Amino acid sequence: MKPKPVNIALLLIMAATHLVAYGQRPKPKNESWYDERILHFGFSLGLNTMDLGITPSQAYYAKDSLFPDVSNLTPGINIQVVTDFRPAKYFDIRFLPGVSFGQRTVSYYKNGKLFNSDHTIASSYLEFPLLLKAKGMRLNNVRPYVITGLNFRYDLAAKREYDDEDRIYLRFKSPDLYYEAGAGLDFYLTFFKLSVELKMSNGIGNILVAEPAQRHPEFRNALEKAKSQIWTLAFHFE
Repeated sequence: MKPKPVNIALLLIMAATHLVAYGQRPKPKNESWYDERILHFGFSLGLNTMDLGITPSQAYYAKDSLFPDVSNLTPGINIQVVTDFRPAKYFDIRFLPGVSFGQRTVSYYKNGKLFNSDHTIASSYLEFPLLLKAKGMRLNNVRPYVITGLNFRYDLAAKREYDDEDRIYLRFKSPDLYYEAGAGLDFYLTFFKLSVELKMSNGIGNILVAEPAQRHPEFRNALEKAKSQIWTLAFHFE
């Protein structure tokens, strides 16, 4: 006996209903007792790229046609301790003291051609970010968030003197204050929470040391000002 079309349709409807019902079942949520505490701790590892927002000196360019630019962005690393205070259900105040290492490379062009070799400036920061984290609704074991705040950094590798032997003709100030903004995702795992976060940091002040090198003042004089910029991809374990 051939199966009737009505019976086949009923079987298909029942199978589809079962699949839809199964797909709508909530996945088991991993317990987040650590996330419900008013205060909890963790650590963070990350990668960064350090850049400069350079404003060339138009007056010096008109005089000598020397033009500075940032090239060869090099990855650096971040290591931080996470202290998280939860004053409200969807807001956290976070303090992440730590260290970061990286470098910037400044190239100079004269009449459109590369002039002299690149100038590489290494930085080793002590950093003290204080951030506000605004969290969204938790979707099973994932929660989106945005973050913003201020970060005070102190560059331990900033040169106190110019160095002709190592060709150090640019110097940056050690302290700087940054405003930061970013976004990320909290992943609630069985025993801990992993957060993946992308953050932008923009320095507020001009970090160029005013006095140029005596033997090669043109490299400093070609810049009117420079502000630090840092992009960070961080992995927080809490």
